[in-house]
Amino acid sequence: MDDRGGSFVAVRRISQGLDRGDTCHSTSAEVVAGSAAWLGRGLSCVCAQRRESDARPSFDLTSAQEECLLRLQSRIDVAYDSSNPDHQEALRALWKAAFPTEELSGLISVQWKEMGWQGKDPSTDFRGGGFISLENLLFLARNFPKAFQDLLRKQEGDRAMWEYPFAVAGVNITFMLIQMLDLEAVKPRTLVGATFLKFLAENESAFDHLYCIAFKLLDHQWLEMHASYMDFNTVMKSTRRQLEREILLEDVTRLEDLPSYNFLTR
Repeated sequence: MDDRGGSFVAVRRISQGLDRGDTCHSTSAEVVAGSAAWLGRGLSCVCAQRRESDARPSFDLTSAQEECLLRLQSRIDVAYDSSNPDHQEALRALWKAAFPTEELSGLISVQWKEMGWQGKDPSTDFRGGGFISLENLLFLARNFPKAFQDLLRKQEGDRAMWEYPFAVAGVNITFMLIQMLDLEAVKPRTLVGATFLKFLAENESAFDHLYCIAFKLLDHQWLEMHASYMDFNTVMKSTRRQLEREILLEDVTRLEDLPSYNFLTR
């Protein structure tokens, strides 16, 4: 991707009042406006479309929910810094999780294209999702290693000849979720965002878990739609709509109740 957010090279597949919680349970990090990781020549990021003039309600938060939201927002506000040793180590850890038997020659290397980054320096792709998008990928790798490898290597279903790039897709999913849940607002202005804060108040890793669900759902939608790389934005829109529907189901009281959660554990 160039500095204008113009195009990417498709990759060939590697192989065939809310009253829920009174406390915030910890279990376990910047979105730059208008600079998401774009997918598709001349296509805009599907999750960046918003009219500031839209009038939307706001929902009151409990003190616990407000605390959890502020902590999540502080993660979102962290830009990836290629000079930060902790960020460097996280990137190395991602490589090791993806290719445990292959030695990485350096943080700037053509090897990164194997994972679906657009160039030899992954830091240029993090502009759309910040450090939290790297954290999300690591969370997926560490907590759902089979799902991580299946997504990376495109091991499920009848795949297209030209597939979406795994890593850049992951950054787009982080950005999409931040927009869908309205996480940059002081208070949620959508019922989906307000409902998510119930989950967040009970489990501070709820955003990371939802990311994993969204990635597997996106891949499922990709296969169902027999998509190829130019269809990525359409698949992303479909994924977002499905997540919104599932979050608002009456019998969903935690993320594990989402129908799409089953994609993670099958």
